[in-house]
Amino acid sequence: MRSALFNAYYWVLSIFYGLSAALSALLPGRRPVAFALRLYSQRMLWALRTFAGIRIDLKGQENLPKGAFIIAAKHHSWGDGFVMFANVENLSFVTGDHLEKFPLVGAILKKLGAIVVDSCGGPEARKALSENAAQVAAEGRRILIYPEGRLAAPGERFRYRTGVYYMSQDFNLPVVPVATNLGCFWKQQEKAKTPGQATIEFLPPIMPGLAKEAFMERLEDVIETRTNELIAQATGKPVRTSALVEWNGRDNVAATAVELPAT
Repeated sequence: MRSALFNAYYWVLSIFYGLSAALSALLPGRRPVAFALRLYSQRMLWALRTFAGIRIDLKGQENLPKGAFIIAAKHHSWGDGFVMFANVENLSFVTGDHLEKFPLVGAILKKLGAIVVDSCGGPEARKALSENAAQVAAEGRRILIYPEGRLAAPGERFRYRTGVYYMSQDFNLPVVPVATNLGCFWKQQEKAKTPGQATIEFLPPIMPGLAKEAFMERLEDVIETRTNELIAQATGKPVRTSALVEWNGRDNVAATAVELPAT
């Protein structure tokens, strides 16, 4: 019943604020549409707590630098983005071009100043990422990116892409890693929700200047290590190393599931 109530509210709110954002996109500047997105995110977190029974414990906000920076987050579910936009001001984000296929979304993304890249990656995506991020960085905005490029189930990880490294070096911006166990309560895009307290934690920033290999190794290590600790806290099970899985374009291959203990 909780999940059904939340899902109904989710779609009603999404349609309402989607239309509101589309209308806001007609106004000058990005402030009106950014305000609509922030309000939408705050309302969704209220619904997540009220209807689904999932409370968010946001930690490590003291690790957020002043001015512009990059947030490199673990991506467990659609709820991750709501937490970021509800709590981090002046935020832009990196997204795949698949979102532009949805009606009105392309115009909203453009007005928000979202950094849209080819979902398939490659040299062209790297070039587009750098070019599109240049204006965002110049305006002092924060940039949200999911280094794995897709939703991971709790207990699994995908190959971390290097776009976050190049943005950090190109614009001399610190990178704030983010760990989470939200997927234990709202897994990927699943309709079912499990009540409980989820944790999302900002970790100490990684400053620019590291070599690419050292940067990527450190980023993946701190995110995955802390995420696995948070998953263990949520499930009551021992800490386990996340499994590296492949992606065949549609489904997770060899994906591992982490379940909460029965209550």
